[in-house]
Amino acid sequence: MDLQGISKFLSLVLRHEPEKIGITLDENGWTDCQDLIEAANRHGKRFDHATLLRAVRENDKQRFALSEDGKRIRANQGHSVTVDLALNAQDPPERLYHGTVAKFVDAIQKHGLQKGERHHVHLSPQLVTATKVGERRGQPVILTIRALDMSAAGYPFYQSANGVWLADAVPPEFIEFPNSTPL
Repeated sequence: MDLQGISKFLSLVLRHEPEKIGITLDENGWTDCQDLIEAANRHGKRFDHATLLRAVRENDKQRFALSEDGKRIRANQGHSVTVDLALNAQDPPERLYHGTVAKFVDAIQKHGLQKGERHHVHLSPQLVTATKVGERRGQPVILTIRALDMSAAGYPFYQSANGVWLADAVPPEFIEFPNSTPL
């Protein structure tokens, strides 16, 4: 199994469907690396501990974290299963960005950004990252979030271990849409 395949597999079982291979995540999303490897191998996804470590280290989005002792692994964010990443609220930068596509803009203008089935709305401090996210579904539309204003209004922000900013939701009044002026 190549590293990209392992990364996709890890995203599936550590963020969405751990039961698919019979592993469990603790309340903070951690699972034992050896248990994960053994369960993956039983389900035809063959890799060893060294390859798992490479997949974590070389993941371009740094989606996964290892415990300090290197014996446990978890996804940094993006879960649809219930986990508490134990993140503390932080002051965000003045602006954050969110990549989407045109077909969602009308709904976002009305309802803001919603987390859907995930735990949080994902926001980026870099335009280039938001653009890459938007490109996954077509021609990207980049939304600018007035994060510091939103935080001052009492909305908490969190930052995952890989630098992704997280919010419970983003009301439309804090979103600057392309070709529009701030509200």
